[in-house]
Amino acid sequence: MRILGISAYYHDSAAVLLEEGRIVAAAQEERFTRIKHDPSLPINAIRYCLSLAHGAPDAVVFYEKPLLKFERILRTAFDVAPCGFRAFASAIPSWTKQKLWIPMQIENALANEGIDARGKIFFTSHHESHAASAFYASPYKSAAILTLDGVGEWSSSTMGRGKGAEMELFSELRFPHSLGLLYSAFTYYCGFRVNSGEYKLMGLAPYGEPVYKELILNELIDLKQDGSFRLNMKYFAYERGERMTSRAFHTLFGAPPRKPESTITQRDCDLARSIQAVTEEVVLKIANTLHARTGEENLCMAGGVALNCVANGRLLREGPFKRVWVQPAAGDAGGALGAALALHHLHYKAPRACEGADLMQGTMLGPEYSAGEIEKAVEKHGLEATEMPRRALRASVAAALDKGKVVGWFQGRAEYGPRALGCRSILGDARNSKMQSVLNLKIKKRESFRPFAPIVLAEYAQDYFALNGDSPYMLFTAQLRESRQIPREGKNLGMEEFLHQERSDIPAVTHVDYSARVQTVHANIHPELHALLSTFYGLTGCPVLINTSFNVRGEPPVLSPEDAINCFLSTDMDMLAIGPFLIDKNQNSSSSAVLSAKSGFALD
Repeated sequence: MRILGISAYYHDSAAVLLEEGRIVAAAQEERFTRIKHDPSLPINAIRYCLSLAHGAPDAVVFYEKPLLKFERILRTAFDVAPCGFRAFASAIPSWTKQKLWIPMQIENALANEGIDARGKIFFTSHHESHAASAFYASPYKSAAILTLDGVGEWSSSTMGRGKGAEMELFSELRFPHSLGLLYSAFTYYCGFRVNSGEYKLMGLAPYGEPVYKELILNELIDLKQDGSFRLNMKYFAYERGERMTSRAFHTLFGAPPRKPESTITQRDCDLARSIQAVTEEVVLKIANTLHARTGEENLCMAGGVALNCVANGRLLREGPFKRVWVQPAAGDAGGALGAALALHHLHYKAPRACEGADLMQGTMLGPEYSAGEIEKAVEKHGLEATEMPRRALRASVAAALDKGKVVGWFQGRAEYGPRALGCRSILGDARNSKMQSVLNLKIKKRESFRPFAPIVLAEYAQDYFALNGDSPYMLFTAQLRESRQIPREGKNLGMEEFLHQERSDIPAVTHVDYSARVQTVHANIHPELHALLSTFYGLTGCPVLINTSFNVRGEPPVLSPEDAINCFLSTDMDMLAIGPFLIDKNQNSSSSAVLSAKSGFALD
């Protein structure tokens, strides 16, 4: 049984291929087109998945139900009429010309690949896809299920339970009441882009205090003890499709939204901290209710809000569940996987073999490139590269990192989901106090306040971080061990003063509140990255490195050798380890490719 799962037409479109319930391939369209969060029908991702298929798909499944979503848009438009008519009128053409004809578009796309998909196209609901991606891909035989995002068709969150191959969603919260949209409203108000900048808001929060938390709870959200809530819609404008927040919202908080790229003030930090605190409280209350109803020890999560690793970390530490597993492709890209898994188990009634490990294969499910393909890309740019055995390459990279160099790391299959987990990564020395600034300003071309995540050998993780369990997908924050912390100097310091204070013996990955978004690296899941970390540990006595996605601001992570070389050339990166080749920029300083490279970026 071969199933092709597809998500598209909102953001982060993707395609996934299942064969007998095993994930053969998974990729996001943005990696191919180089358009961040590309929502288009994922033709390139579909083509990649089909290239690894052992025959034509037996079924194709889309991750939500377009007609039900269109019903929500129409009913909302009538409910708020005549407000929002302009936004409604601008949306109608895309629905009448494109989104209402998804079966035909999929059929045509697959016909161009020589595949007849007529009569083979299915649909799941948006949150059923999220739930399936969380439970069926998890390592648990039975678990409670929680999905949280902006909105699907009507649902904005669901609660459920899975056991074996069965899955049931028994409770939902419906639009316009949504934790994801509440968080996005503050993302917009603080001057960041919705559906892109939420992680910036999360990173900004530790610089502030929750001074607006009670105002939010008193005015914006009526939160019940069981975690259910209603939003006071007079403060929001997204029902009308114009913007996220209303004039009443701006009056309540005493100012209009911050202009993008303008100076970030302490007030912005306090707003970020306040909505983060509210989000964590809501998640904990829902989790308590879900645990009481199901009695399960395990929790599986998906949906965009499940990417809030600070809330996840607190849920793991303080929540009622013994174990929490978050789908690493928790957003809409993961919907393609969830749709395929739901069809496999719920429609075709396929049994589920749970062997105690998740299905995600470390998220290494994207394209891989041969040494020959990499060599052609290097030669195309006229670069001097040294081909090395694996052990020698790792030794050279570890030595360069120890000397404060920044290294692009391009190895194996590309990751599926938003996190770079050591296949398409930029690496640096976590002990280097200047590395955060260097990476943010000279490499990533982004705001200086944004933190970086540590990768750590799993066997030494507890020596550095107070981590409850494992974190192979960089989806939980943990506090640095007190023995490694450096106390703050002074009180009531501003963001810039906090930013430049050393906070630990691995300062480049320690946030201002002594937290870190940890990725634990296991030899059986990620042998190449584990071997590099082990080499660095043998050289320095430190089992920790910085890992950030291989891209510049406004771009998705690199996919191909060509993408990696272009990014390497357009930044101040020192070295590129790409397959078996090592490229040193110093040895190519006179290269026309280096001299002509321009560093540009789009706002994110």
